[in-house]
Amino acid sequence: MKQQNSAPQGKKPAKVRRKSREEIDQEARERKRQKKHRGHAAGSRANGESQAQGGKSSGQGKDPRIGSKKPIQLGVTDAAPVAKQHKPKSEKPMLTPQAELDMLENDERLDALLERLEAGETLSKEEQSWVDAKLDRIDALMAELGIAWEDDEEEEEKADDLMRLLKGGN
Repeated sequence: MKQQNSAPQGKKPAKVRRKSREEIDQEARERKRQKKHRGHAAGSRANGESQAQGGKSSGQGKDPRIGSKKPIQLGVTDAAPVAKQHKPKSEKPMLTPQAELDMLENDERLDALLERLEAGETLSKEEQSWVDAKLDRIDALMAELGIAWEDDEEEEEKADDLMRLLKGGN
C-alpha cells in the first residue's frame, strides 16, 4: 500500500502570483508604522530608571543623589576629635647595629663595586651614590658600636682608601 504524494509528479510548482501595486503599498505602510514605534519612550532619559526597573525594586524610592544623613557640627567644640596617625611600616625589619653592619660587610653588590673601583673603573652616578651611602652607613654603625680600625697604619691606609672612594675613585 503506497501512499500518494500530495504533489503530482512531473508537474512544476505553481507560478508565484505577483503582487499588485496596491498590495505592495499596503505592506510598505505596515512596515513604516512598525518602524515608527521603535526606540525609547518619550522622556526615557529623565524617567528611564524607574520605568526600566519596573516592579523589580519598587521598595527603593531613595534618590541616590542625596548624600549622607550624618549630622555635622557647625560650631567650634571644646573636644575636637584627634585623628590618630599610625606609623607606616618600614620595608625591612629593624636590625641591631651589629646585624646591619654584618649584612653590609657581606653585601655582594658592594664588594663587586668596590673591586671595580680598586681596579680603576669609573662607576655611574647612581652606583657611586649608592656606594657612598653604604660606606657612610658602615662608618656610622662602626662609630655607634665603638669599633675602631685594628692598626694605626691600616687606619691611615683605609682612611685614604675611603677618602679616595668617596671622592669618586680618582
